[in-house]
Amino acid sequence: MGEGDRASGSQTGLMIEMRVSRAEAASATSYAYRASLIGSAHRFELTDEGLSWHVAGRSGVWRYDEISAIRLSFRPVSMQQHRFRADVSRAGGGRIAILSTSWQTAALMAPQDSGFRDFLVELHARMAKAGSRAELTAGLGRKTYAAVLAFLAVLAVAMTGLLVRALMIGEFAGALFIVGFAALFVWQVGGFVRRNQPQSYSFDRVPRSLLP
Repeated sequence: MGEGDRASGSQTGLMIEMRVSRAEAASATSYAYRASLIGSAHRFELTDEGLSWHVAGRSGVWRYDEISAIRLSFRPVSMQQHRFRADVSRAGGGRIAILSTSWQTAALMAPQDSGFRDFLVELHARMAKAGSRAELTAGLGRKTYAAVLAFLAVLAVAMTGLLVRALMIGEFAGALFIVGFAALFVWQVGGFVRRNQPQSYSFDRVPRSLLP
């Protein structure tokens, strides 16, 4: 087989795997995403026995009633501003992360909103049916959230001081820049702070703000 044939075969295999990943992501009982361009996709399936997972060469099945906690959060990154995350923990140890985006190419991190949302809603439904007593939380941890708010408060005081000083010395161009920068910062960070407010929820009230 020539180099051209091998390259063609490799591309065909990648395209097939990407189509399989998309098909799994579209199902309410299965989901897959690529955490990086290297390695196989992380795959999850809701079976009669429990949550089946295959991550980085490891695999297992967690019964729905032995899942001890789920934390939902909003986790934007530079490549994808609309990204969500679910951390699933098991009683006795172990945690797996499920992300709403998947690496497709070196320059593309694609959203899988509907597949991620449907899979998590179905996971919660199966856990509730199994009588799960898992701790369901949303947003950042309370200490982390408090630290974020404290940082934003200090930044706001500093920006206000710079704005007042610019106005006092007549630097209106500088004042306009500060106002514009503050508006952009609030627009980008405001959604993160609002969505990640710490809270607890129940199986029948999964917070929609943390599902794409």
